[in-house]
Amino acid sequence: MEFYRRSPHGARSLGVLAGSFNPPTVAHVELARAARDRVDEILCVVPRAFPHKEYFGATLEQRLQMLDSAGLPSPYSIAAADQGLFIDIAEACRPHYGPDARMYFICGRDAAERILNWDYGDPCMLNRMMREFELLVAARAGRFSPPPEFQHRVHELALPEEHDVVSSTEVRTRIARGEPWTHLVPEPIIERVREVYS
Repeated sequence: MEFYRRSPHGARSLGVLAGSFNPPTVAHVELARAARDRVDEILCVVPRAFPHKEYFGATLEQRLQMLDSAGLPSPYSIAAADQGLFIDIAEACRPHYGPDARMYFICGRDAAERILNWDYGDPCMLNRMMREFELLVAARAGRFSPPPEFQHRVHELALPEEHDVVSSTEVRTRIARGEPWTHLVPEPIIERVREVYS
């Protein structure tokens, strides 16, 4: 894991927001703000490779820069990771945050369902993941209902309903179609998003 920005504060609990951030949206910032009430530090992680999508659009450096200007709640850190699976990111975090830091991955309902239903090729992987970290899950077009065996490791995260449909894909689609999009990204990065994606 390579840090683009590292908070000087120590964290006993860490909220990890991992994603493509292509580009960062107001929903990303609101997820971080909602989680900040539960954790000591927010860590945004941009993988250099993704398990379920191709790398396109903004460069890694551009994504890291936009994240740093997006208005994330302090204290926060930003890093790039070699792998995109949550378990790989969690293991990459441990040398930097220690074995005792309580780790939460922040995500929406859609991502939580993908995490718990992904074919990892190892029947023990899901249990291993749920021992390593917990999930903070925001409703996106519906609330998430975790399997009973993981309910104690999955926590609901309150997010305003208007963010349900906000996504990086929607931003890119609207820009390509010439439709209004600036309300979907944090105000400090509007011009940067315009430069990168127009």
